[in-house]
Amino acid sequence: MSILKNKNIIVGVTGSIAAYKSCELVRNFIKKEAEVQVVMTRNASNFITPLTLQTLSGKRVAADAFDLEWESKIGHIHLADSSDLIVVAPASTSFIGKLANGITDNLLTTVIIASKAKVVICPAMNVNMYSNPLVSENIRKLKNAGYRIVEPYEGDLACGWEGKGRLADIEDISIEVERELSPKDFAGKKVLITAGATREFIDPVRFISNPSSGKMGYSIARAAWMRGGDVTLITGFAEIPAPYGVNTIKAENAEEMYKAVMANMKDQDVIIKAAAVSDYKTTDKKTNKIKKSEKSLTLELTKTKDILKEIGDIKNGTFLVGFAAESEKISENSKKKLKIKNLDLIVANNIKKKGAGFGSDTNIVSIISKNGKKIDLPLMAKEELGHEILNFVVKK
Repeated sequence: MSILKNKNIIVGVTGSIAAYKSCELVRNFIKKEAEVQVVMTRNASNFITPLTLQTLSGKRVAADAFDLEWESKIGHIHLADSSDLIVVAPASTSFIGKLANGITDNLLTTVIIASKAKVVICPAMNVNMYSNPLVSENIRKLKNAGYRIVEPYEGDLACGWEGKGRLADIEDISIEVERELSPKDFAGKKVLITAGATREFIDPVRFISNPSSGKMGYSIARAAWMRGGDVTLITGFAEIPAPYGVNTIKAENAEEMYKAVMANMKDQDVIIKAAAVSDYKTTDKKTNKIKKSEKSLTLELTKTKDILKEIGDIKNGTFLVGFAAESEKISENSKKKLKIKNLDLIVANNIKKKGAGFGSDTNIVSIISKNGKKIDLPLMAKEELGHEILNFVVKK
């Protein structure tokens, strides 16, 4: 289930050329089953029409603090009291200045000042305006007031300048909103997660690997970060970008993964080993490409280090979670792995099941604890499963 499901979110839109991007943000929230109410400043309507945002949100857009019909039916105080979160994207220089100094001469600033909801501000403006000391001071005031500021990105700006001032990516804004609304049961906890597939090269162009996409480990890392954790992600090859906001370390092969894990495991409260690490590597990696011939090719392989086993031997109070991707005797093999590697929890799945295993956006797993308790979870998105796994860790 999406964190945003049934949440009441106000999307504030101000007078910026980036106002058109608010359409994508509204669609993103609606897709995640949030209830969205758009509030526009008068200048915002010069860049995008209220009708567009009304069509996307399914609700009449609020724009005028002195609209008698609107105030008689809903009212700005009702908006302020009923919202779970307010996000302003884009937030112009003028709007930031007014909000930082408590000026409520428009509906949007009035609603925010009257609300106790979480507030996320996403600035978008010319690079020189953003770096102006007066604007910097106003942003500092908003931060000190407890508002979350999603820093603008660097790049080409509509005014012709280049620099910091572009509205942050909509998906990243959405993630920040989800983080604000997530429980903070991992606050103060250090969490180490591994993900993706390692590659053991035979020659400069060929390697031994597996179909892991990294999606499961990345989903857990993102969920832990949303829930307040200090997250370090060590990743092999993955088909998707590194999760927003998470400290990410690259590891190409099993040896690099081993060194990175050993260097970062100290003082971790939780370690979750979701990476698909190669069990074998060639004993004789060629420096030049092996040329094709009519003869068969024989490779001599040697075992790589068992990272999970070594962590289990020295974990010293760290809560350790492993994964078991099995094709037969799922429960039996998983319980054996849990015991041999001294795990606290193991997440097991049958890679032969449709919708489960490598590369899929979904998974079907059983979670088994060291006390023998086993819970079977239904098919669900890996994003959702990441949170479910963390729920089990919290209940430990």
